[in-house]
Amino acid sequence: MDDTTRPADAPVEIAPYDPSWPDRFDEEAERLRHALAEWLVGPVEHIGSTAIPGLAAKPVIDIMAGVRTLDDSRPAIAAAAELGYCYAPYQVEIEHWFCKPSFAFRTHHLHLIPVGSQAWVRPIAFRDYLRVHAGVAAEYEVLKRRLAIEHRLDREAYTVAKRPFIDRVTDAALGASHPGGNGCQELGSLGLTGI
Repeated sequence: MDDTTRPADAPVEIAPYDPSWPDRFDEEAERLRHALAEWLVGPVEHIGSTAIPGLAAKPVIDIMAGVRTLDDSRPAIAAAAELGYCYAPYQVEIEHWFCKPSFAFRTHHLHLIPVGSQAWVRPIAFRDYLRVHAGVAAEYEVLKRRLAIEHRLDREAYTVAKRPFIDRVTDAALGASHPGGNGCQELGSLGLTGI
């Protein structure tokens, strides 16, 4: 997608943690479970920073819903639109991506992703790791605040700049959960400090 296909994005702004975020997810997830039931084959997951207790974040609830395939779930695009989601052809090879209520003002992101794919497994691993490693979550918050200033008017650049940190933490999380991983790997040895 290029800048000519939709209105400008809202600025990147990081808000203090809001304890209402989990409830907002629960309410929206229930609506999605009903509207998208025909295409869902996995759970509806709260991902992203609003899913990490205590973590400052863009105040946008990130939701990932599990589908069998992208082709099979293509009709879900219209069903999500009925709930006010705007579809965008972003990362079309791995997901159906939506925001709500508009590109310029977002309260929710929705990702329809095939269950079991790397695009499904990795966000859950990252979320779960940050939920139990407060020091790493604090490092991530520092990074996000810095990048929000540097890329205030460019959400894509902000997202791309976070990717190395997210990938290193996710790789550590997945390594700890696979045979031979002990769950005690020092993140400092992965180069996470100072990012």
